[in-house]
Amino acid sequence: MPGTEGYRRPARWMHWLIAVLVLLMIPAGLIMVQKGLPRPVQDTLFIFHKNTGVILFLLMVLRLAYRWRYPPPPLPGSVPGWQRLAAHVTHIGLYVLLIVMPISGYVRVRAGGFPIEGLDALGIGTLLPKSEALATAAQSVHITCAFLLMALIGLHVAAALQHALIRRDGIWSRIWPP
Repeated sequence: MPGTEGYRRPARWMHWLIAVLVLLMIPAGLIMVQKGLPRPVQDTLFIFHKNTGVILFLLMVLRLAYRWRYPPPPLPGSVPGWQRLAAHVTHIGLYVLLIVMPISGYVRVRAGGFPIEGLDALGIGTLLPKSEALATAAQSVHITCAFLLMALIGLHVAAALQHALIRRDGIWSRIWPP
């Protein structure tokens, strides 16, 4: 369709890599805090969640830098103004939350006195002193943002499916892996 040129390949790959990692992190994060979970399972989920959070933060910084250098293609003229605004606000929300989540997770873990195994293995020590008050505040931010992120992901996926299956207007194919 005219006006539906796609995102560049690196943007597409970063989008889908981040999406897969986030979709793995959500159930890990929800399950790892359940009471009665066998300790080895819980430890594995915590290690996965913390270290994947570090990777996601780095990917998001890279993605934001790439987006700044290569802005996304404009939406086709057939997209109504309210949908443009909703897409813009949703994307900003996703980007903000995908930066705030790993930062608040890092603060929660480090201020709580816990390791981040990947960073520790690289010799990258904590940047924060141990502080239960700071850890608790960061945990509240992390949990609140997690539920906001899940809601925005649901909205984003619903909009993508609406464009792919109902409107069939080429929006979906703009971000689908090449």
